[in-house]
Amino acid sequence: MNEENIDGTNGCNKVRTGTQNEAALLALMEKTGYNMVQENGQRKFGGPPPGWEGPPPPRGCEVFVGKIPRDMYEDELVPVFERAGKIYEFRLMMEFSGENRGYAFVMYTTKEEAQLAIRILNNYEIRPGKFIGVCVSLDNCRLFIGAIPKEKKKEEILDEMKKVTEGVVDVIVYPSATDKTKNRGFAFVEYESHRAAAMARRKLIPGTFQLWGHTIQVDWADPEKEVDEETMQRVKVLYVRNLMISTTEETIKAEFNKFKPGAVERVKKLRDYAFVHFFNREDAVAAMSVMNGKCIDGASIEVTLAKPVNKENTWRQHLNGQISPNSENLIVYANKEESHPKTLGKPPTLATRLNGQHSPSPPEIERCTYPFFPGTKLTPISMYSLKSNHFNSAVMHLDYYCNKNNWAPPEYYLYSTTSQDGKVLLVYKIVIPAIANGSQSYFMPDKLCTTLEDAKELAAQFTLLHLDREHNLFSLDLCRRIWRK
Repeated sequence: MNEENIDGTNGCNKVRTGTQNEAALLALMEKTGYNMVQENGQRKFGGPPPGWEGPPPPRGCEVFVGKIPRDMYEDELVPVFERAGKIYEFRLMMEFSGENRGYAFVMYTTKEEAQLAIRILNNYEIRPGKFIGVCVSLDNCRLFIGAIPKEKKKEEILDEMKKVTEGVVDVIVYPSATDKTKNRGFAFVEYESHRAAAMARRKLIPGTFQLWGHTIQVDWADPEKEVDEETMQRVKVLYVRNLMISTTEETIKAEFNKFKPGAVERVKKLRDYAFVHFFNREDAVAAMSVMNGKCIDGASIEVTLAKPVNKENTWRQHLNGQISPNSENLIVYANKEESHPKTLGKPPTLATRLNGQHSPSPPEIERCTYPFFPGTKLTPISMYSLKSNHFNSAVMHLDYYCNKNNWAPPEYYLYSTTSQDGKVLLVYKIVIPAIANGSQSYFMPDKLCTTLEDAKELAAQFTLLHLDREHNLFSLDLCRRIWRK
């Protein structure tokens, strides 16, 4: 490696020329025997490696690498990732300018090597002050299709998707929480391969494609997160889906206790799904076999083992249909028929009653200032010891509510796009870890903002109002106050 390249590796300002890049890559190919091909915005190193026989490595052998310095290439990256094991294929995403796009995919020959790469290279300081992120990457074969007429059955949706796209394997449709004869206005379409799903998305994504006279919404669905087998062998909690809204936790506990009295420790129900905790794993597994497909209060339920939530603040990315391991299995779809926040000014029309009753709320605190005199006695307190009417910001209300329910704080993820007149527009996605494994995995408003503060406030408002519709968590007056500016 020449002197300028060494300087670049050490974080100096010298940049390699195109000729130097080419020489370094040729040297890497000669040393390793791997081929290198650039196509469709990515450069492939290997795939397969020299002397490889048989099919490609199985699912779970690939990792996603993000936050790569834009002037770093395979001759520097490959030696780093070879520390974890034999590389089957290294794919670096490239710009037309010749710089990389800041991320790559590395496929190893075994799952164990991929897991080792995550352990030793996630948050690795690749250059002074430059830390990369590494997590498992899964080929996504599933699309989310929104704005589907609610009266359509699974068979009708499956037939229609097979007509307009190729490689359809299955369609997943969930019944409405309030009317089991209708769907929820969205479906998940499973394809035979990531390529088939990508081609279908490309065909449907422009936003002008219609099914049954409705313009549908299309995006990648978040596949179920991967949990290692050792962890799953310790799970003694069941995830129960498709319950009636009216079904109580007491009813669920009684039904699951029928096969073995006293086996259930506790039940936590949220809207039309619940988590059933058992004292022993063996009882949980037995109950899953017995109860899956059974009817409770007239609804046919689905029962699976609950997947543990990774409590670490896992670094995640969602690019080109590739997802990190902490992705949830469903995404929120905002129905056009439902009332959602439209602006930061006045709220949308809210029902004047909740559950048929006027909802009482504490009086609103007067917003004013008082003089602070020297010697005034001050007492340290926690914001969580206050009442909800002390907060005017939706962001604070949401944090306060999560704390009161012993939930982890809400997680905010910022996204941006550019308007037609060149303005940067912002939107936040909010994840509430405590409920992320249920029928909804995140909350995102349908409006973009020009300032960071407005984007965060709007996202919190949207989440609070959505939670209110889902769980009747807030009073009407409280909802109105958090919208008032």
